[in-house]
Formats: sequence, C-alpha cells, structure tokens
Amino acid sequence: MPVITILPHKELCPNGAKITAQSGANLCTEILNNHIEIEHACEMACACTTCHVIIKKGFNSLKTPAEREEDLLDMAWGLTGTSRLSCQVTVEDEDLEIELPRYTINHAKEG
Repeated sequence: MPVITILPHKELCPNGAKITAQSGANLCTEILNNHIEIEHACEMACACTTCHVIIKKGFNSLKTPAEREEDLLDMAWGLTGTSRLSCQVTVEDEDLEIELPRYTINHAKEG
C-alpha cells in the first residue's frame, strides 16, 4: 500500500503526516479521512481549485489530468508543474509526497 507523506503546513498539518492508502483511493478523501482539513469548496466536483496540492514526489505515477482539471489549475494560487487538484487524483501504487499550498483562492473558510 502506498504511503502519502504530507509535508508540514503551518495551519492544516503543522507536524506533517504519513498516510497509508489503498491503491485506487481518492487523494482528497484520504487527506480528509486523516483529519487534515484541506479545503474542498465544490465537494470534490472539479469545479474549483481549493483542494490544490503540489506533488513533490510520485507525480509521474499518476494518471494524466483531464482537460477540465488543467483549466481549473490555471487559476490556482502557487501553481507549479506538479500541481494537481487532490479531488481528481487517484492514488496509484507509488508513494507520494504532498505539499499543501499556503493559500487558496477561496475568500472564506467554513468553521
């Protein structure tokens, strides 16, 4: 089973985290199930960019993003060449290292 390493994030995951996931699992769901409150304003419908993550390791093991995801990523804060919307990522067999961006384009957070 692949391990997802979440790098430390000042607000969401100050100490970082390691998550063991099943191959085929949704990345955003796995992050949320492990009590890391990543934003997901569109409820994982690929309609916003609030669940944007940067894949630091394991990017090439992931399936190519659909055109809709690529179009939305163009609006994400802190976009990099290895950015993805976590709601659109299926965890494959390779370990991943994830950076949560410092900001999102969301103007208000719930909670």
